[in-house]
Amino acid sequence: MLRRLLQPLWVLLAIIFLIEAWLWDHLEPIVARVVAAIPLHAMKHWVAERVHSLSPEMTLIIFVVPAISLFPLKLIGLWLLAHGFWLTAVLLILLAKFVGVGITAFLFDVTRPKLMQMHWFRTLHDFVITLRAKATALVEPVKQRALEILRGDGDGWAARTFRTIARFRKSVHQAR
Repeated sequence: MLRRLLQPLWVLLAIIFLIEAWLWDHLEPIVARVVAAIPLHAMKHWVAERVHSLSPEMTLIIFVVPAISLFPLKLIGLWLLAHGFWLTAVLLILLAKFVGVGITAFLFDVTRPKLMQMHWFRTLHDFVITLRAKATALVEPVKQRALEILRGDGDGWAARTFRTIARFRKSVHQAR
């Protein structure tokens, strides 16, 4: 009974987790292109050389500090949100999120070998990867159902409505 009541919460948390994972997956190549386009490649090489000489624990600090330093921007965004500056707040929070994920992806690429030397970090990394696979499995049926509805498959009212809209759009485009 409790499991059934908590199912929507788990699906919501899984969706949020997968959005984070999606951002990571899609920002990492963008960051790689930015690094290739501007002189960040030299900076990446410089950081990699410095990380190579550090202990894994010191490398963890290099990995975590930039993400933490963006936290005040998110707090400012929440303050703006609370005071009715919706657009500015959302833009600031999204900017902080994208920059944070981009910097984290960049630094994780550089620091990964050292971080993986720490047993607890490797265990946490493996746990997050496993959690991501479980979240994907949990959200996949919901995603498939949403896609079916959007395509107009199925017998529900939403699917029928989307089929009607699709037929209307098709008739409008054919009339031209």
